[in-house]
Amino acid sequence: MKKLFLSLSLLASLVFFNACTTDVDLYADYKDIPVIYGLLNATQDTNFVRINRAFSGSNSTHINANEVALIADSCNYPGKLKAYIVEYKQGYGNTYQPTGDTLKLDTTTIHDKEPGIFYAPNQKVYYTTEKEKFANNNGNSKYKYKLFVFKGNDTISAETGIVGGERFKIINSSLHFSSDANEKSSKIKFIDADNAVFYDMKFVFNYHESINGGPVVDKQVSYSCGTKSIDELSTEDGSYFFSYSNKVLFNLLEAAIGGDTVYDVNHPNVVRYFDRHPIQIQLSAGADELYNYIQVNSESGFSQAVPDYTNVTGGYGVFSSKINLRKEVGISSGAQIDLYGKTSWGFVQQ
Repeated sequence: MKKLFLSLSLLASLVFFNACTTDVDLYADYKDIPVIYGLLNATQDTNFVRINRAFSGSNSTHINANEVALIADSCNYPGKLKAYIVEYKQGYGNTYQPTGDTLKLDTTTIHDKEPGIFYAPNQKVYYTTEKEKFANNNGNSKYKYKLFVFKGNDTISAETGIVGGERFKIINSSLHFSSDANEKSSKIKFIDADNAVFYDMKFVFNYHESINGGPVVDKQVSYSCGTKSIDELSTEDGSYFFSYSNKVLFNLLEAAIGGDTVYDVNHPNVVRYFDRHPIQIQLSAGADELYNYIQVNSESGFSQAVPDYTNVTGGYGVFSSKINLRKEVGISSGAQIDLYGKTSWGFVQQ
């Protein structure tokens, strides 16, 4: 699952940025190929879709993809393509019928993209602000959303369900930690999201630091519980959970703070403290199209010329859905006592 986690991070860096077949001749002489990346998030006010083109060449017409990606005119279609998202609702027999609602995609330019594989700092993206539509899913109603992009006589399409729902939540109100090396593990529990097939969990411990009465600086240490498919997760009392070592917070702080910092001549009189809810739990959930894109393509290598998986008909890329949950929680009283007991780390009660 380490490979899956690394691939998910790679995909995240790309996102912000009806033909009758999914087959595209990627090796034709200088032919543009539609490439689409979009992850619909029901909690975001604005959802972005990247609609770009890639070029390939023949043996006699070599094209360096890394060079082309840095040229805006080579990545973008001229002007604005006709693009929209159509809403479908589940009916009898598990079939989906259009509701009549269409979400038009407009274009905007992001002006602060950091340099990378694609051109920067100005980058054109398509977007919609119809947040309410993507929050329609609940226990009794199921929806899908299909993207249509029209390029000349060609129609590119892709569809996805929306990850989320009212049930999706983190259950814990605090996390248990201990400096005792013999302590085993604890659990972070959550209720699963609609249409989600994999989850990524991490937590961040936030604290504050002041040296010699100087300005207070915000500090943090974080721990990833990993990325797991729904089939790899265990359940307890009707909820799913990730496990973590109770010693992990103290290991993280040991690495971040190190040694005797209170009396170290380079850092005299260090004072550290934390708030009532110092832990932020971060939980992400993704739909099956995204999972397949990451899992299949990471197995064969993202450097391949032609991806093994795409859900885009008439092009390449992925159109799917993901959602992020954040919850601030406390730490156990035993963990607080242990932290205050480590006088060399300088933690004091506020």
